Amino acid sequence: MKEIKKTLSGIEVPNLIENHEVIDNSNPGEFPYTRGVYPTMYRGRTWTMRQYSGFSTAKETNNRFQLLLKRGQTGLSVAFDLPTQMGYDSDDPFVKGEIGKVGVAIDTVEDMKILFNNINLGEVSTSMTINAPAMILLAMYIVVAEENGINPKELRGTIQNDILKEYIARGTYIFPPEPSMRLITDIFSYCSEYLPKFNTISISGYHIREAGSTAIQELAFTLTNAREYVRAALKSGLDIDSFADRLSFFFNAHNDFFEEIAKFRAARRMWAKMMKEDFSAKNEKSMMLRFHTQTAGSTLTAQQQENNIVRVTLQALSAVLGGTQSLHTNSKDEALALPTDNSAITALRTQQIIATESGVINTTDPLGGSFYVEWLTDKLEEESLKLIKEIENIGVIEAINKGIIQSKIHESAYVHEKLLEKQERIVVGVNKYKQDDHTKPELLKIDDSIGDAQIEFLNSIKINRDNNAVLENLDRLKEAAIKNENIFPFVIDCVRSRASIGEICSKLREVFGKYQPPSFI
Repeated sequence: MKEIKKTLSGIEVPNLIENHEVIDNSNPGEFPYTRGVYPTMYRGRTWTMRQYSGFSTAKETNNRFQLLLKRGQTGLSVAFDLPTQMGYDSDDPFVKGEIGKVGVAIDTVEDMKILFNNINLGEVSTSMTINAPAMILLAMYIVVAEENGINPKELRGTIQNDILKEYIARGTYIFPPEPSMRLITDIFSYCSEYLPKFNTISISGYHIREAGSTAIQELAFTLTNAREYVRAALKSGLDIDSFADRLSFFFNAHNDFFEEIAKFRAARRMWAKMMKEDFSAKNEKSMMLRFHTQTAGSTLTAQQQENNIVRVTLQALSAVLGGTQSLHTNSKDEALALPTDNSAITALRTQQIIATESGVINTTDPLGGSFYVEWLTDKLEEESLKLIKEIENIGVIEAINKGIIQSKIHESAYVHEKLLEKQERIVVGVNKYKQDDHTKPELLKIDDSIGDAQIEFLNSIKINRDNNAVLENLDRLKEAAIKNENIFPFVIDCVRSRASIGEICSKLREVFGKYQPPSFI
């Protein structure tokens, strides 16, 4: 019996694909951008090498930033600790033991000032992986720029600001979906006027994939979320071309090399068609899907760590061949801990070797015209559109509230684990080619004492600030939230007066409430 070969998404692959008709003969930089959003792609400029970094205190993370910039990194990407992501101050008893563990602790704008000390925010592009309290962290970034004499209109970077995938896959939510969507459209509106160079959202398929989805589901659920954000912005009164060119995306680069390349190509084409045909966008930039890629953390193994360097290299190469605009390469030790300085540098060097030694940047879309890649691009688009239509018929928020999207992801994750158990999928060093390894790897450890130091610093800020001004600004914020005004300017005022992230979120919880996930998930 002939063995059936499938992609990781379950697409059956023929033994040989011959003379597949290319349905899109456009050039790179031309609608629908299947072959890339820019005519020359990396011949004109390589992708931004943006290593994701954040741990312990703002000072320690600043040291890592300085190291990576010195070694050739071209953009910053900030990882925040769980208390910050959930809108709690470091002194809240609820977050004891979590301070600085999986990212940097940020309580007030004073922490943000330390985080970017001696870094020119007018010259560097900064990405911040923050969602529920994204407005507050962006407000802090704006205030740091202002207090350093930098016009916010010159700021470049991205906030993730993608709350829908938090309900679907990740869990760092604060408020219910409806007020959370309002916060996002308030950011769109404010930034379209005051931060014209800043990407106001990075719609993330990455975490959907990390939760166990297939490439088809990653593509479909990411684009359904994006459609929901666009509709919310239009409903709020914004013109499509006033904000759409500041939308960006964040995808996973997983193990199936050719499926990943095809996924990125399909994503560009699908987005371009949606924006033009469904939302009547006129500006070409509104139709361009620009995206950041991170290699797949879920594929890293604690066993035989050196193998992870090979996995990350192949995943990074798929992102480059797929036309990414920026890239993070995971470090070999991240299955066990946050990366050490040495492993972070190796991950950065991986990108630099691809860019300077492999020759893959010499021509635009080097795999365009490949029968297999073109066929697979079409198949991914076809299957993803079916899933998008299914979710659209239900409604995105309704599908989230009923757990429909979550259930589909859980089912895919279960199928993957069963295939691993049967060795129908192989992970080298885990379920095949295993070996005893008694070497003790060097790991980065976060001392619990940093929590005490962070709390002490926060208390000093609260003692020395003008607390009457803080209370007045927090009350004005609450009133604006009740009156349905754009609250971003009020959040900025709170931040300027040194209000903490916990105080601001607590005030907003009084108006918006707190999200409770469906009990059956």
